[in-house]
Amino acid sequence: MRAVAASGVTGETRTGYALVAPAFAMLVLVLGLPALSAVLQSFNLVMSRTPGFSLASYERLVTDPEFRQTIANTVVYVSGVVAIHLALGLSVALLLNADIRGKWFFRVVALLPWTVPDVIGGIIWRFMFDALPGMVNAVVIRGGLADAPVDWLGDPQLAFAALVLAEGWRGYPFIMLILLAGLQSIPRTLYEAAAMDGARAWQSFLYVTLPNLKNMFIIALVLDVIWECRLFGMVFGMTAGGPGNATQVLSVMTYRQYFEFFNTSYASAAAVVLAVFMLAISIPYLRMSMRVTA
Repeated sequence: MRAVAASGVTGETRTGYALVAPAFAMLVLVLGLPALSAVLQSFNLVMSRTPGFSLASYERLVTDPEFRQTIANTVVYVSGVVAIHLALGLSVALLLNADIRGKWFFRVVALLPWTVPDVIGGIIWRFMFDALPGMVNAVVIRGGLADAPVDWLGDPQLAFAALVLAEGWRGYPFIMLILLAGLQSIPRTLYEAAAMDGARAWQSFLYVTLPNLKNMFIIALVLDVIWECRLFGMVFGMTAGGPGNATQVLSVMTYRQYFEFFNTSYASAAAVVLAVFMLAISIPYLRMSMRVTA
């Protein structure tokens, strides 16, 4: 036993490494190599007619008005969508956490938007907001809110609002699940003690529910921001960044620069900037996870 302990590696440890090795190799192959390739491309070191270290792509990002507009679009889009997710997700989680008959059925119904792939969701909402056969215009006209069809996706401001609304509907179940798990972990004795002290429902919510949901809120916020920053399918399927560049976010710009305009170095630089931003905002989540595991 002492010899095995002195060696520092037991048979179980080696078995564990062997079992983890295929998954680790797959991660390196699928994620690590493309990430390394993107970094090298951003500095014009690979996949270039004249390879050589250059900061030209990053200098272009600083001076490109399209990139600045895309960054602004991304910030507004992510802020609006995440705000809807948090508000709607918390509201639905509170309803589903109540003692009602058949709540399992309502939980399944509430999850349905999350089961729709983002590309398919974008296409569906594009048809719904279509100026002529779209369902939204039919409801608006029959409800007396407009006399003629509205070109929702042809107007920059309306298209942006429609995109935020559509993704707000599709993505809220993710936040709902996280917050519902947090609600179910709050001991009922806390609510009973608050009721005995004369606390009303809104006071229990403010002083019992919200403080105990703090960590879950942070986790939900960080993960949702990361997800929405990298979201591509919903935006591309619904507006493709248009009209013009009004709804173009950073993921769509990276795609267009790479696969439509073949500016591989510039597209890679934009992807690296997006990755660095997402890494920075994930720090609170990583710190919290390390505190829990410690």
